[in-house]
Amino acid sequence: MVEILEKYLPAASLQTCFDLIKSQNVHLKIVNKRKTRHGDYRQLPNGSHVITINATENQYRFLITLIHEIAHLVAFKRHGLRIKPHGIEWKQTFIELMRPLLNERIFPQRLLPVLYNHFKNPKASSSTDHLLDKALMHYDTKSNDKQLLSELPIGSIFAYGKGRWFQKGKKRVKRFECTELDSKRVFLFQPNVWVDLAN
Repeated sequence: MVEILEKYLPAASLQTCFDLIKSQNVHLKIVNKRKTRHGDYRQLPNGSHVITINATENQYRFLITLIHEIAHLVAFKRHGLRIKPHGIEWKQTFIELMRPLLNERIFPQRLLPVLYNHFKNPKASSSTDHLLDKALMHYDTKSNDKQLLSELPIGSIFAYGKGRWFQKGKKRVKRFECTELDSKRVFLFQPNVWVDLAN
């Protein structure tokens, strides 16, 4: 297990994470990237615990997601299954489990202030904390021709998905209205997605 985790986690976090997985008797599955979520926790009918996490070369995102999911398991064990999945019990547990990991041995100096701010009141997903998600994206592997949607001017043409072209429109609360050029349908995009620019 440690050999597998070495590919995905910062070296200084390996022992802590391995100990948590072992002590909580977690079956960890690492899967191909899913767009809808970074990870999930499930308790199976036989009582065993399964955590599934997207494979990613971003070791900091992987670490945060792993602890996020272990926090679900620990919170349910402590407080019962009737608690809200991302309620106060989970938040307190997540903060408690992350606290020993929030240091310069594990995270880059420039990421720590954003993490400290996030863990004052953690959100249900790191992707819904736009400051944290944008900071983490600097450690994602991406091709040089991609750009964050939030940094494109209104009216820009970009590709997202396989052969689908969009035009960036106005911001509606937190997301941008983007019109698909072929269908003329309007879709809402998170500001922190990487898109391909038109030549």
